[in-house]
Amino acid sequence: MKKTIILLVLITVMILPVVAEGKAETYPSETISIIVPSKAGGSTDGTARQFALVAQKYWEDANFIVVNKGGSGGLKGFDEIARAKADGYTIGMVFTPQLVAHVVSGRAHYDLDSFHIVGNIVEDPGIVVVPADSKINNLDDLKKAAKESKLVAAVNGIGSDDFLAAKDFEKIAGVEFSLMPTAGSTEQKTAILGAHVDVAFMNLSQMLANHRNGKAKIITICTEERSGIENSIPTSKEQGYALYMTATRGMVFQADVAPEIKSALDSLLAKVLADKDFQDAMEKMLIVAAPMPGNEYRDYLTKLQAQTQEVYDVNPW
Repeated sequence: MKKTIILLVLITVMILPVVAEGKAETYPSETISIIVPSKAGGSTDGTARQFALVAQKYWEDANFIVVNKGGSGGLKGFDEIARAKADGYTIGMVFTPQLVAHVVSGRAHYDLDSFHIVGNIVEDPGIVVVPADSKINNLDDLKKAAKESKLVAAVNGIGSDDFLAAKDFEKIAGVEFSLMPTAGSTEQKTAILGAHVDVAFMNLSQMLANHRNGKAKIITICTEERSGIENSIPTSKEQGYALYMTATRGMVFQADVAPEIKSALDSLLAKVLADKDFQDAMEKMLIVAAPMPGNEYRDYLTKLQAQTQEVYDVNPW
C-alpha cells in the first residue's frame, strides 16, 4: 500500500509542472503575426492594420504585428499561412478570387481544408479605370478602341480578380488586350496616373479618391447595382455588359489550431467587425464592410472555386 502511495506521489510530481506550465501560458502570450499576402499600402494591408488596432481594445495584453508577404498574386502569403505552426500565433488575410484561383491552376500548396476560415471582413467591387485624359468614357468606347488597336491593360497578377475581369471583357466584347500583370495595386495606380497603360482592371477602393479628384477616370463598376459609396459611377449592367467582379477579404489561420484558440479568434473577429471604430475606419478607407461568419464564407469560397474552375477549364492561365 505504501509503495502504491509513493508511486502516485511521484507521478503527480512529474505531471504537475506540465499542467502548471499549460495554465501559466494562457493564449495569447506571444506576438500574433497577421500575414498580408501583398505589399504594404494596399487596401488588404490597410484592413489588416485597422483590425490589429481595434483588436487591441479587446485583447489589451496581446500584441499584433502585420507581416507583408507579397508576390505571385498572393500565393506566397497564402502558402505561408497554410504552413504556419498550428499554435494560433500566425493568422492571415486572404482575398478572392486569388485564393481559389491558385488552387484551380495547380500552383497552390494548400486547399481550402488547409485553413480554419474565421470569416469575411470586407468586399471591394471591381472597376475599369482609364487615365484622366483618355478619350475612353464608357465600355462601348473601350470596346471600340480595343478593336482599333491592341490596348495595354494592367491587372494585379495572373488569376486575380482583375485578370479574370479583363478576360471576361475580352470574351464579351470580342477583343484582346496586351495584359500587363503587376505586383499590386500600387503599381497599377502608378501606371494609370502616369498614363503608362491604356486601361486597368482594379477595385473601387484603390482608385476612387483619384477618380474624385480628377486624376483618373472610372468608366464602370463591375456590379449589377450602383455603389452606395459613389453612386455616380455607372454599372457594367447599365452599359449592357454582363461584367461582374468583386473581391472579398477575409481572415483565416492554420486548420489544426486547438479548438479553444479557434473559438477565441472567431469571437475576436466578430467583436472587431461590430466595433464602430472599425466600421468608421473602413468607410474612411472607402471599403465596403461585408461581414460573413466562417461557415458562410467557406460556402462562398467553395462555390467560387467551382466557378473559377469552369473559367480555367475554358481559358487556362
